[in-house]
Amino acid sequence: MVSKLDQLRQMSVVVADTGDIDAVSQLKPVDCTTNPTLVLKAVSLPRFAETLDEAVAWGRAQSGTPAAVAGAVADRLAVSVGAALTALVPGRVSTEVDADLSFDTAATVDKARAVIAAYAARGIGRERILIKVAATWEGIRAAEVLQSEGIDCNLTLIFSRLQAIAAADAGAFLISPFVGRILDWYVKSTGKTFTPEEDPGVQSVREIYRTFKAHGIRTVVMAASFRNPGEIEALAGCDRLTISPALLETLAADNGPLERRLSPDAAEGDVPARIVLDERAFRWGMNEDAMATEKLAEGIRLFARDLATLRALVAGRLAD
Repeated sequence: MVSKLDQLRQMSVVVADTGDIDAVSQLKPVDCTTNPTLVLKAVSLPRFAETLDEAVAWGRAQSGTPAAVAGAVADRLAVSVGAALTALVPGRVSTEVDADLSFDTAATVDKARAVIAAYAARGIGRERILIKVAATWEGIRAAEVLQSEGIDCNLTLIFSRLQAIAAADAGAFLISPFVGRILDWYVKSTGKTFTPEEDPGVQSVREIYRTFKAHGIRTVVMAASFRNPGEIEALAGCDRLTISPALLETLAADNGPLERRLSPDAAEGDVPARIVLDERAFRWGMNEDAMATEKLAEGIRLFARDLATLRALVAGRLAD
């Protein structure tokens, strides 16, 4: 029998949402995506003990304030984890720009260029990397600059079609609309239980996908943040799906049939009009969408918190 994971691979590009080398080796995704949370988890594993030691030793040879050196070592660790993943997947690895730069276009651009240069120093070309940036107005503007320089971007923390369209207008290579975090918000705010078909996160991604395909938008749609296999199955056929190892294993163990739910050829009918956005329209639209505003802010805070934890871990090691 063919597993649901193997069936899914015939419909969508499967991406591993992890920094776990063993999981990537076993599950063989095409791409990998990381974030500060996943890098923090990765460097706590025995497999990355030498990587952490190397980065700390490198940091001790750098000049600058303790905070600046700790930040540089954290950046080096993120690239080290990403480099290890590029050796295991045939496609791309997403590496996230610091969440605390989410509202600073110039600093995001500078950091992205530095990340690409760090990969290049290890012999890894930019065609293997996606720069992951939060889909704030400032982050989207940074992606516009980076895309013009041939640096492909993954606009993350997408919670609304408005963010998705703005990212596409900026020429983003890929967007990551979140599913499970949208569901979390609606479950908390309404107290309801949703089936996969009713799931507000699933509905959001479907609307974005249909809009992009109907209007010929080339930006890749990669659904992310899944809470259960039903959400994944409800989006089978989406361009890409980034999935945690636990859910990948669940799909690999299930030999039931899997129906394709999204297809470029079926993205017709009642499709929302292609909206035109300037900064005022974007900010007002986000202000009017409580869920998108709250989940974007929360996502940035959580990634910034884990980045701060990683920097504190590094600072502690540097001080030993």
